[in-house]
This record gives sequence, structure tokens and C-alpha cells, in this order.
Amino acid sequence: MFNLPSHTIVGTPFSTFTRSITLGLRYKGIEYKQIATTPHSDVADKHHPFGMLPTLIIQQVGRNDVRLCESQAIARYIDRTVPLPSLDLAADEFILAAIPEKMWEFVSLSGSQGFPAVEINVVKYRVQAIDDGTPSDSELRASIRDGVEELKLFLARMEGLMAKEGYVYGPKLTWADFFLYPLLADLQATPEGEILSERMLGWLEVMGELDVVKATSPGTLAVGARP
Repeated sequence: MFNLPSHTIVGTPFSTFTRSITLGLRYKGIEYKQIATTPHSDVADKHHPFGMLPTLIIQQVGRNDVRLCESQAIARYIDRTVPLPSLDLAADEFILAAIPEKMWEFVSLSGSQGFPAVEINVVKYRVQAIDDGTPSDSELRASIRDGVEELKLFLARMEGLMAKEGYVYGPKLTWADFFLYPLLADLQATPEGEILSERMLGWLEVMGELDVVKATSPGTLAVGARP
């Protein structure tokens, strides 16, 4: 591999967007350091204009460091600097996508619609209940009933964009898989994971066999970690 700048990812392994990026970095064979911090911490505020996660620090010898934030921008940087192995859809690999940009559409939907549907409306309430020991399971389920119904709709619509088996785009692993996986891995770690369909469970199983998924599991909800 040609010489690359040094890279540092700012973000806790618990962060789904941070994990999407570390999955890509590992898959591409890009070495990196990780500063584990939570959103809106002093560290996060230092590197991201709004204190969000992740930020990729690109350390260039003899030049100023570049701080690149927003996960899709980081993913595109990774693709540009290390094109292979590819996580994009090439012209002969459209499969379900009419044009390769449909893959980025899926990525965007995973973030803009999936993060609130999975994490904000459901998972964070379940995790807090587990940590606090209250409310009861029945009370919690009642309080997040509307969120679960919205989540079911999100999952059904995303499944409708996926191939019938294999990865999101069948045999081709792409950024679409790496952006959706951390969200559904979190969901699967909670009782609300019971709403996952056979297709989604099969996809999670396929993803779970990847070495990069196993390598980025420490520090995530799936192994019982907290931020």
C-alpha cells in the first residue's frame, strides 16, 4: 500500500456512526488510533464544530492536520484515498441499484431515518431502563410503543431496498452494510430485537461473521458496554 497520512478517529466505540467508519478503516486496511470520547465532551467539541461523533484527524507530515467530520464525508475520503478493496458499487455491480449513487441513498437513509428510529426512539430508553432497573418491562414497552411501531415501518422500508439474501446488495459488501449494521446490532442486543425479520436476522448473521465486525465489537452495546 502507498504511504498514507496517520489517522486518528475521535469517537467512542459505542457510537454507531463511529463504528461505521472504523468498520471501513479496518476493511480497507488503514491503520488508525482511536480517541474514545462521548458526544459534546470537551474532546468532541474540540474536533467537531457541533461536538458530534466521529471526527477523523488526518495527520500530514509537514502540513497542518485536517479534521474531517460527518461520517459520509469521511467514508468518501476513505474510498478516494484507498479505492481497494471497494465498498462502492461499480458499473457492473449495480444489482438492485439503477445507478451507483443509490448505495449512498441507502447510507443516507440509514443515518437520517435509522438513527432516530432505532437509537433515539427505542434503544436509548431500553438501555436506560436496564441501567436504572426502572420502569418495569411492561411500563417501558407501553412508553415506547409508538416508537416501536415507527421502527417497524423503518425496518420494512429498508428491507424493501435490500437484496433477498446476502448483503444489502446481495454478494457485494458496501458502505450500505457498514452504516446499517451498527444500528441493528444495537437493536438486536435489546428485547426489542424481537421485531427483526428473518431477512434482517439472516443479514446480521452474515455480517457477524466478518473479521472487521468482530474486531469492532468491543465497547459496543452488543457486548454489554456503555459509552
